[in-house]
Amino acid sequence: MTPQEIATKVGQHIGTSEWVEMSQERINLFADATGDHQFIHINEEAAKMTPFGGTIAHGFLTLSMIPYLSANSDLPKPEGVKMGVNYGGNKTRFIAPVRSGKRIRGHWKLLELVEKRPGQWQQTHEITIEIEGEDKPALITEWIMQFFV
Repeated sequence: MTPQEIATKVGQHIGTSEWVEMSQERINLFADATGDHQFIHINEEAAKMTPFGGTIAHGFLTLSMIPYLSANSDLPKPEGVKMGVNYGGNKTRFIAPVRSGKRIRGHWKLLELVEKRPGQWQQTHEITIEIEGEDKPALITEWIMQFFV
């Protein structure tokens, strides 16, 4: 689709990702990468004693899954993209913990798509990360990306 065609979908749900498991191995690797070894993420025995009842994914791990979920989704892909970059986020809220072993997926609603300069587009999505079998989502954020055609 052209960016102009995608822009006609502002205000609409435009994509859903595949499910992906938030395994304890993924959580441990994220803890190692960030240096955040808080027990609620990596110590299964100690985490059982918390209100979570076991280990949970880091909120920032869940947030960092957006590019993976996006790549494994049915989102419309703009034609002729040379590169895309993260521009930032607004209103990110961590609503519910993602317990180790649970699966998540993303849902995208297009809030805005504007051409900032010729060939440089900025899109803002409301992204909701759903937890399989849970009533509350893991997070909701407004995420801004720029892409160049």
